[in-house]
Amino acid sequence: QVQLVESGGGLVQPGGSLRLTCAASENIFMFNTMGWYRQAPGKERELVATINLSGLTHYKDNVQGRFTISRDGAKKTIYLQILDLEPEDTAVYYCCATVLSKYYWGQGTQVTVSS
Repeated sequence: QVQLVESGGGLVQPGGSLRLTCAASENIFMFNTMGWYRQAPGKERELVATINLSGLTHYKDNVQGRFTISRDGAKKTIYLQILDLEPEDTAVYYCCATVLSKYYWGQGTQVTVSS
């Protein structure tokens, strides 16, 4: 059973930064794609960033430049670096991994941006 465990969330002031971590129980190169989604209160879950087997990255339109997804295969981990946090970034951030048509999700980590 694939397990994804997120960490690194917290309360941050506007303009601050965070690095979210997603540790996988399996070799991350078994997944076609890994990525980050977020869900704000009262809103649908949305894609934030993905990285595929080739290392190609994709970002939600209005976060590129502030969000950077990366990975460390040896540590079976992906990261999401977030700079210049805005209150609108407040959400639960979920790690996701896909293999064929199957999706695996972590439990989420809360990011709250507030002064």
